Amino acid sequence: MHCIDPSSAIDVAWQTLSEYENIVFHQASVDASGLQADSQDFGYSLGVLHHVPDTQAAIQSCVELLKPGAPLLLYLYYAFDNRPWWFRGLWKLSDWTRRVIFRLPASLKHIVTDIIATVVYWPLAKTSLLLEYFGIDVNSIPLSYYRIHSFYTMRTDARDRFGTPLEQRFTRQQIADMMQAAGLVDIRFSDKAPFWCAVVIKGRSRK
Repeated sequence: MHCIDPSSAIDVAWQTLSEYENIVFHQASVDASGLQADSQDFGYSLGVLHHVPDTQAAIQSCVELLKPGAPLLLYLYYAFDNRPWWFRGLWKLSDWTRRVIFRLPASLKHIVTDIIATVVYWPLAKTSLLLEYFGIDVNSIPLSYYRIHSFYTMRTDARDRFGTPLEQRFTRQQIADMMQAAGLVDIRFSDKAPFWCAVVIKGRSRK
């Protein structure tokens, strides 16, 4: 297995997976990993490529590493295309907050995102869990996805969400179009949160 990340986040992967001997860590971008084209049996990128300036090119770089017929699991932030107008309005408010927070010094940024996880993520998630226990549909409640996840996940996702300088969001159709342009076929989207997550196959050569 080859783990690729251009940032120091690769160190966390190394610490988590250090007991395994069949893993190689690359602190590099996908297009500069040193791996040969058409060499990988599968690939996945979860919650990363919406933070790069050219998501289309990043998907293409991932695809080039895959063998023809190999699967790719991809998760990109959705543009709330399956949500009501008020849900999109809440996101716009949070995005204004993100534009301030990501400019903070790293230590202060971590404190602020931890506070957001504590006073926003956790209460909404646990309230959703309680309401679900009484048979109430909670899918429309913001952050209800985290009701079955740990506080650690909430902290890391809050940091990822509010600490980044660039956040791009795509509709389901836009993601499908980028995948097809990269030579991916048999696109299968999940209808469950998080949105949008899809499994696709690298098309075989037409030679």
